[in-house]
Amino acid sequence: MTVNQILSTKGKDVYSILSTNTVYEALTVMSEKNIGAILIIEEGVLKGILSERDYARKIVLKSKSSKKTLVNEIMVTEVFTVSPSDKLEYCMELMSTKRVRHLPVVENDVVIGIISISDVVKAIIEMQKETIAHLNSYITQG
Repeated sequence: MTVNQILSTKGKDVYSILSTNTVYEALTVMSEKNIGAILIIEEGVLKGILSERDYARKIVLKSKSSKKTLVNEIMVTEVFTVSPSDKLEYCMELMSTKRVRHLPVVENDVVIGIISISDVVKAIIEMQKETIAHLNSYITQG
């Protein structure tokens, strides 16, 4: 299964903010859209990503104010991306080794979607269910 197959199921919605937004504004969008991370895209270019984990570790635990802190102060600028044709196994390996939970999907230097560890796990579970169903069918017919 590929990243594109996940996007065809979950959709290609991409939510983004500017690095000059406050962390509070970013959290508001994340809450409204029910997402765990938001991309920072400026003039069509992916500049970073901000996750709930970043907020917890860089704002809450350091007693900073989310209303006064700008996104560019805490966003992650080294963003790992995948392409629509990448396999799920590659995505899982990347997420595991780089310790990230979200991967923007980029095609021709444009972000066309984002996948989460949850999306990948759900897809793998579905593939395993199909395999089990095929094996059960084979066994009961044989």
